[in-house]
Amino acid sequence: MLENLNLLRAFWGLFFIFWTAFNTALVDVVGSEQQIPLSVVKLWASAFGGEIKSIAAKYSGSQLLQKKYKEYEKDVAIEEIDGLQLVKKLAKNMEEMFHKKSEAVRRLVEAAEDAYLKHEFDADLQYEYFNAVLINERDEEGNYLELGKEFILVPNDHFNNLPVNISLSDVQVPTNMYNKDPAIVNGVYWSESLNKVFVDNFDRDPSLIWQYFGSAKGFFRQYPGIKWEPDENGVIAFDCRNRKWYIQAATSPKDVVILVDVSGSMKGLRLTIAKQTVSSILDTLGDDDFFNIIAYNEELHYVEPCLNGTLVQADRANKEHFREHLDKLFAKGIGMLDIALNEAFNMLNEFNHTGQGSICSQAIMLITDGAVDTYDTIFAKYNWPDRKVRIFTYLIGREAAFADNLKWMACANKGFFTQISTLADVQENVMEYLHVLSRPKVIDQEHDVVWTEAYVDSTLPQAQKLADDQGLVLMTTVAMPVFSKQNETRSKGILLGVVGTDVPVKELLKTIPKYKLGIHGYAFAITNNGYILTHPELRPLYEEGKKRRKPNYSSVDLSEVEWEDRDDVLRNAMVNRKTGKFSMEVKKTVDKGKRVLVMTNDYYYTDIKGTPFSLGVALSRGHGKYFFRGNVTVEEGLHDLEHPDVSLADEWSYCNTDLHPEHRQMTQLEAIKRYLTGKEPLLQCDKELIQEVLFDAVVSAPIEAYWTSLALNKSENSDKGVEVAFLGTRTGLSRINLFVGPEQLTNQDFLTAEDKENIFNADHFPLWYRRAAEQIPGSFVYSIPFSTETANKSNVVTASTAIQLLDDRKSPVVAAVGIQMKLEFFQRKFWTASRQCASLDGRCAISCDDESINCYLIDNNGFILVSEDYRQTGNFFGEVEGAVMNKLLTMGSFKRFLVEFNLCSWWHSDLTAKAQRLKQTLEPCDTEYPAFVSERTIKETTGNIACDDCFKSFVIQQIPSSNLFMVVVDNECFCDSVPPITMAPIEIRYILLFAKL
Repeated sequence: MLENLNLLRAFWGLFFIFWTAFNTALVDVVGSEQQIPLSVVKLWASAFGGEIKSIAAKYSGSQLLQKKYKEYEKDVAIEEIDGLQLVKKLAKNMEEMFHKKSEAVRRLVEAAEDAYLKHEFDADLQYEYFNAVLINERDEEGNYLELGKEFILVPNDHFNNLPVNISLSDVQVPTNMYNKDPAIVNGVYWSESLNKVFVDNFDRDPSLIWQYFGSAKGFFRQYPGIKWEPDENGVIAFDCRNRKWYIQAATSPKDVVILVDVSGSMKGLRLTIAKQTVSSILDTLGDDDFFNIIAYNEELHYVEPCLNGTLVQADRANKEHFREHLDKLFAKGIGMLDIALNEAFNMLNEFNHTGQGSICSQAIMLITDGAVDTYDTIFAKYNWPDRKVRIFTYLIGREAAFADNLKWMACANKGFFTQISTLADVQENVMEYLHVLSRPKVIDQEHDVVWTEAYVDSTLPQAQKLADDQGLVLMTTVAMPVFSKQNETRSKGILLGVVGTDVPVKELLKTIPKYKLGIHGYAFAITNNGYILTHPELRPLYEEGKKRRKPNYSSVDLSEVEWEDRDDVLRNAMVNRKTGKFSMEVKKTVDKGKRVLVMTNDYYYTDIKGTPFSLGVALSRGHGKYFFRGNVTVEEGLHDLEHPDVSLADEWSYCNTDLHPEHRQMTQLEAIKRYLTGKEPLLQCDKELIQEVLFDAVVSAPIEAYWTSLALNKSENSDKGVEVAFLGTRTGLSRINLFVGPEQLTNQDFLTAEDKENIFNADHFPLWYRRAAEQIPGSFVYSIPFSTETANKSNVVTASTAIQLLDDRKSPVVAAVGIQMKLEFFQRKFWTASRQCASLDGRCAISCDDESINCYLIDNNGFILVSEDYRQTGNFFGEVEGAVMNKLLTMGSFKRFLVEFNLCSWWHSDLTAKAQRLKQTLEPCDTEYPAFVSERTIKETTGNIACDDCFKSFVIQQIPSSNLFMVVVDNECFCDSVPPITMAPIEIRYILLFAKL
């Protein structure tokens, strides 16, 4: 017993020694961890939150406005938006607008064909026409140049104040063409009759802009007349026959295989001419066409080796990619044309049987310096007697020894032969094949209306001038072919040219009432190829990130902007012109791409009759699906619209001020007033929208007196920390009040046209409105505006809150109000709150002034509003405290999102234009643009981070009634081994797997 007792004492003695040693070690480790009391941080957050909300609510007048809308709660009707009915109605509106443009073009076609029918060609015709380059030009003696008579040009507001002549058109002739060539002079002469129709069209539809006729001979007649300026080399390279609208209208969709001879005899200049010929052929291919290029000697060499045996869509990216590979061709060996022809016919045959491609005409373009045979056995095997594949032969060089064989091959296969001796001959000779391919349409008199996808034609002088003044102008073109009706030529199928008119995308947006789509809602339209005609994301959202890789916006696919639709469900349904609904969670970037809004969108779509377009409408769930109607008298509304602080969204169409010239100088507010008072009976206005504007004007009117009383009370805002108060309503009505003089504003651009994201635009609500709508009702969203210049840090803070009609999620957001204050004023309030403590003696155990901790104020996207190091203001928190941000992500306090998906592959292999878009054969990389959002349910969090030789502690505490968080971090433990978390884009590379198509 005693022995057992001694053993027990020994055990407890050893245990005590080990326990003491363990605790000593533990104390050493824990002792290196800075303990940050959560209760103190909570006190600071509460004090700051209460103070800043009090300021924001007081100066914005949010409680007054909420009360005023509540007073009208019983007098309004809330409706759930029927998305399908809405999209059908909008599609009908667009159909009517498109029809008006088509009819204008149709009248031009009829006039042109009648004029040519009456004209007799005169090889000796002398005719002085207005040459767009030479007009108003004088020689050294002051006399007008030949073809350069006086041409009156007057700035016109409808044409963006460009100097134009609205009575006459003028004519542009490419520099490489003789402007007195008999074919051109005769064409210019008979097409003069279009002037009368141009003017008549403009009188009928004053919303029309540029109208034109592109001749098959190469000249371009444009109305209104405008001066063209050559480039620095004195050259105008513009050729209307290379424009998409011309190519699409002149020919049917086609599958083309280009065969290029690279045998030894093609060395030197011949190969250079051959490459230029291929490049010119590519210029004539459009998005409905499919192609491939094969170089041949004794072997076949696909210009893009990854694409043997198939064709790719002739969109801009694919053509540019193939052009780059042309430079790699070199001449050697013997030309075995029979192998190349067999390969081309087999490829076209297999491609056609799959039901892919253009499913229309097919052609082989042969570019060579000669052929030793006619290869009739190959044609008999593949192409006779139907001759479904046309053969176009281009003889390179001055020698004509083998011309007969090439002529025979072309004529025996319904094609065309031409000889190209110099680089200067390339352009005009390539164009000849278009006339041949257009013959079936001409003979059948198929006047198909063609619409292009959205693009920026920067080659036209008006586009260049507008780009200098306003940035790029997106447009679409409606075009129709013009045929010869002369009996003696009708059987030959002669294409005279193409007429067209441009329709700016902003014109399409006028048919879409933004107020019916809600705060985050939008409408968009695509072509039958899936390319975008109009979409809010089809614009330069921000320069800094340069995320839009297509500067001309040509051929931007819907899948590039609605990238969350990974399976192309929405895209394919719209391409196939179906009517229906589709839903998905989306992540929309705002604020120059640095923030993300996560929501669920319901998409409704249908086709636009009489066009190749389909229209879609996206409505965000929750408040975005509801609309309400208020009712006040016209007298009440007009009275409150007279207030000087009221303005309306310039880009919204309350009244159509484009129809009559005398209305074009009116603002929308002036137009509404004149319409309601009966002073302008010809004005066409949206009665429903105007009724809601009147309601919002009446309900929001008292806030003007409220703001005025605050401004007049000198004891209020004595340090002028709050500079601006503002409100916006769902009808685009805005009110602004300055608490300081205009010259004293820290941010001079705020709420002006210079700050596009913070005003009502045709396709979006202001940023402060959109962000406030996603906050918990009654809370404010705070942010520092991002500057596009990294060196120019913002010195203001914007705060805004949403006003809801009801207290549930189904309530529409009727308005948003806010203030903008000085950053220094805002930060001072934070530091004052962070010095408070609950101890009775007033001595604080910890303070943000302590060297041992760092205090930050960050927003729900992780951006710093307050830091002890002022230079960190506006930076992403993860760049400053990488270890802490990494821990917050691990704990789920913040989430990381992929906010934009960009294909950086350099060509597309879409194998069908009008059905489903097949996955790309090559997809070298995706680009992730990360964004971060806080988890709403987390109010406070503490954490410890194991670093190299210490533990780093931190506390994050939500600021009440806001989107802000106070973060207090231990400054005595350094985690240098943890890299910073940045918002830099991440390129993801894939292993490429190729399959035989």
